Amino acid sequence: MISLFCIVMVSGCRGKKTEVSPELASSAEAMFREGEKYLKKDPERARLYFRQVIDSFPQSFYAQQSKLAIADSYFRKSDIANMILAASEYREFINLFPFSPSAPYAQYQIAMTFYKKIYSPGRDQTKTHQALEEFKKMLTNYPTSDEAKGAQEKILDCEDKLASHAFQIGLHYYKVGSYRAAIIRLREILTAYPNYSGLEQVYYYLGASFYGGKNYPQSSSFFTKLISDYPQSKFAKKARKKLEEIEKKIKEAEKKAPIKKNGNRKSAGAFHEKS
Repeated sequence: MISLFCIVMVSGCRGKKTEVSPELASSAEAMFREGEKYLKKDPERARLYFRQVIDSFPQSFYAQQSKLAIADSYFRKSDIANMILAASEYREFINLFPFSPSAPYAQYQIAMTFYKKIYSPGRDQTKTHQALEEFKKMLTNYPTSDEAKGAQEKILDCEDKLASHAFQIGLHYYKVGSYRAAIIRLREILTAYPNYSGLEQVYYYLGASFYGGKNYPQSSSFFTKLISDYPQSKFAKKARKKLEEIEKKIKEAEKKAPIKKNGNRKSAGAFHEKS
């Protein structure tokens, strides 16, 4: 029961006090609206009202709205500390109100707290993996929600960033002549991220890595795939030149191949990959 006397709300971190009149304290909606007034100019004070709604009217519609408002108030700040607080509040919301129509939104926002902190592909991708996991959870738990489409788009973007990160590692190995390591990394992209926007690069450097390791049949297959799927790509032009070089090398090798007893030359098509 709400006291007839004024309620004094105290902020834990700064000891900030706010008095709530009996009239205001008797209405969940009135307290919620009061909190909304302060969201932009004094979010800490706004959260005091929202928390009072949750404490005094835990089963009400406005308790749910207040919990989301608290989470959103942290999310708007964008810095790492507030993103952590926002994620915690959204998770609590889902635990408290698992069947709320706003639960999909809360899960989407959890994913966004990681997504907003993703680094460029050349840097650590921990946040990308975390965001991807949360967006996938969003699709699994709420596949028909309004947020599902947005989650799917973000999943593709996260996967593209992870593929770009893996590609840069593979490219580094190729440039230093570690062709076997380059092939392993680049092939992982084809398996894990088949929708990667830079697949023409992957095909080219896979072909180039096999070429560097003198595995010309495998090299040719990737160059041919590149030309077939991306005929207008700048890499397709380079692949055509590589195929011409491979053809010359095979013909030269066949000329040098020893002659068998039956008068035929040994095949020059079998080359071995080197690291």
